[in-house]
Amino acid sequence: MSSSLSDTTFLHPVVNMADVMNVGVNLEAFSQAINAIQALRSSVTRVFDSLKDGMKNKETLEGTEKAFITEFQDNLQSVNRDLNELERLSGLVGRPSESHPLHNSGLLSLDPVQDKTPLYSQLLQAYKWSNKLQYHAGLASNLLNQQSLKRSANQMGASAKRRPKVQPSTLVPHPQYVDDVITRIGRMFPDMSIELFRPNGTSAVLLVSLGKVLKAIVVMRSLFIDRTIVRGFNENIYSEDGKLDIWGKSQYQVFQKVTDHATTALLHYQLPQMPDVVVRSFMTWLRSYIKLFQSPCQRCGRFLQDGLPPTWRDFRTLEAFHDTCRM
Repeated sequence: MSSSLSDTTFLHPVVNMADVMNVGVNLEAFSQAINAIQALRSSVTRVFDSLKDGMKNKETLEGTEKAFITEFQDNLQSVNRDLNELERLSGLVGRPSESHPLHNSGLLSLDPVQDKTPLYSQLLQAYKWSNKLQYHAGLASNLLNQQSLKRSANQMGASAKRRPKVQPSTLVPHPQYVDDVITRIGRMFPDMSIELFRPNGTSAVLLVSLGKVLKAIVVMRSLFIDRTIVRGFNENIYSEDGKLDIWGKSQYQVFQKVTDHATTALLHYQLPQMPDVVVRSFMTWLRSYIKLFQSPCQRCGRFLQDGLPPTWRDFRTLEAFHDTCRM
């Protein structure tokens, strides 16, 4: 029975990650190094305290200078002594091994000649690229499934007459379809005014007025949102030639923050197969700024932090957070 147990243990070794992390670490020297750091901090504090106090509270000028110089030299010698002790202990502590997020494959990082055989770093890079490849392959598969790419001789004849017509591609929808989508979105939100312009052919530019809070310029390529600029309600949105200024930033820091968050939202709401859903979701998120200066932060409960209101809106719940409170 014991022989079977020993064989099983040998075939399936159990590696304690805490023991692996402590390989090469002198715990006693590590504890002494912590004490040496505390001593060094105390001696450095004494040096700055002596410099802060200067030569006050001394009776004669000559005695003041000598006492100050003597005290300052003693404090510097203490700093030098503690620093030398810390350097000595740091050499005795040793270097802990790196973490192993890939379970047993992480043991490859224990190879003493990593520069010559960088298997662990290459494995991590291959793992990241594999995830990216899988994600982009899924997107490409969904897009290709929308196209009619199959050709077969069976499509000829009587069966071809009963086959439904191939729907046009949704990658480049007709401008009238884009207008209809924007019109439906405008009806969903009565407090949001949406004006559509086509300054350069079929590309659409939306001027979104949200109450009396802000104005947003949304540049679109067909039904795909390219970029968004948010400005205050009272700011000028037109350039000198009378056209919409799609490049200039707002002069207010709060709307610069909202512009940055809108750019992040464009990266979050991505669904190439259903671009109309993306536009509707983004407009719903943008509408949540109707109470930009009235909603408190859901984490700290305050209206202002560093002079700014909660400029972040959660992508799922649309709750308001300060830029630092959302972390």
